[in-house]
Amino acid sequence: MSNVVCSCLSGDNARVRLRLSQLLHKDSAALYEEATEELIGDICEVELPGCIRDFFRNTTGVLLEVGQMVIVESDGGYDFGVVYAAGLIARKKYLIKGLDRKAEETPAVLRFVTEDDLMGIGEVKKKQDEIRDVCREKIKRHGIDLKLVDVELRLDRQKLSVYYTSLHRVDFRNLVRDLAGEFKARIQMVQITTREEARRANASGPCGCHICCSTWMQKIHANPFADKAQYLDTAGNENNAFNMTGLCNKTKCCLGFSGNGGGLPQIGSRLSTPDGPAVVHSVDGGRKSVTIRYEKNSRKRSLSLERFNTLVTRKK
Repeated sequence: MSNVVCSCLSGDNARVRLRLSQLLHKDSAALYEEATEELIGDICEVELPGCIRDFFRNTTGVLLEVGQMVIVESDGGYDFGVVYAAGLIARKKYLIKGLDRKAEETPAVLRFVTEDDLMGIGEVKKKQDEIRDVCREKIKRHGIDLKLVDVELRLDRQKLSVYYTSLHRVDFRNLVRDLAGEFKARIQMVQITTREEARRANASGPCGCHICCSTWMQKIHANPFADKAQYLDTAGNENNAFNMTGLCNKTKCCLGFSGNGGGLPQIGSRLSTPDGPAVVHSVDGGRKSVTIRYEKNSRKRSLSLERFNTLVTRKK
């Protein structure tokens, strides 16, 4: 675990996600008691640079463990990765995704990472810093309207992935030819969303902790509030848009997991109170307060959560 490397996450954050996987593997025997031994070590899931996960055939002849660094086949070349799932868990995930029914052959784990490979990984990471500066300069020279987010040079140095965001359709053919001539590698331009950009930033959120998608979240799920603009509009002073918007300029993912935390009501819920029907107008989880709006006169009233639970007798 001490040599975990990831191009877009720090080692500490990678360890968090790998630790979650290790805990799952610890309980795998109880989850899948019926599994047969011959299927245990044939498939593994590997996390590649850029937090991309894929499945590989284990050709090492050794049962892999979560956290081990390996060299894998990658699009006509090779790259490094960290074993994220192995054994029973990896085989089950592989079958659930239906990958066993695909015609193409699953790529293979070639070998374990050696000391020379570790030196090569360090050199590639240093080279990426230089490439990033050159890319910015060439983007500016070509006058292309895009924002460079990150670059990834494959371990064999035969492929360079350039990650960017843009609000418009971009013609980057001249840029690709320029970069290919400069670095003597195949260039892949990858447009990503602002949420993926935030994940790669490896930054801290307003809460003071590293953002969830850069640490413990296994993947970027669909935002539960993406189509609920009124969620922000009705937030009120206690729960303003600044506190509800993440680095990606979209509603925080954590709200999808904590919306009902601490017994807080859902915004828009209809209530019966001694003063007549009302609607939950906004909720402040930090202060544990609820603002309700009476239907008869649109008057708003802020209550502590304890007072709210005492006052509200019935929900419609």
